[in-house]
Amino acid sequence: MAETRVREASVARKTNETDIKLTFAVDGTGETKLETDVPFLNHMLDLFIKHGQFNLELEARGDIDIDDHHTVEDIGICIGQTLREALGDKRGIKRYASVFVPMDEALAQVIVDVSNRPHFEYRADYPSSQVGSFSTELVHEFLWKLALEARITLHVIVHYGQNTHHMIEAVFKALGRALDEATSIDPRVQGVPSTKGVL
Repeated sequence: MAETRVREASVARKTNETDIKLTFAVDGTGETKLETDVPFLNHMLDLFIKHGQFNLELEARGDIDIDDHHTVEDIGICIGQTLREALGDKRGIKRYASVFVPMDEALAQVIVDVSNRPHFEYRADYPSSQVGSFSTELVHEFLWKLALEARITLHVIVHYGQNTHHMIEAVFKALGRALDEATSIDPRVQGVPSTKGVL
């Protein structure tokens, strides 16, 4: 019997702006260990991991005396890199997923293709530009960098909502569930799920 490969990867990224150590496991149990200076992002990552049934260990320090931008961006980069590495050649995965998640009055949809073709589409109109001290424009920055580094096609649509926190929360929950489905192994899939023979 062939040995099952552990789908997990780690990365360390140190720049003049951030210092990040991160381990991401595709086949997890929804466990997080988060140490960052961006509390709202911690909350969203916890939701993403729990609903995706991944595992994430993260230590991140950044120049938040300027703002949260570099820290949020670089965490997105690191999660994307480890997701791509952990998936390896992508044999046996479902590849596609489309998930709707409601959060009270808000409804978000995330569509994923684990395609090796990075592309990002984002449709969201938030009532507020801030949630606490967190700038809502950083949601776009995080998701775009994750999609780019993971080399996935990612479409995010917030259909409606009135509370900005609820709308962003629905996005991160839907992202976790969509990536969980797209990266899950389907025993019917022989090899790579592409007529090209490679992803």
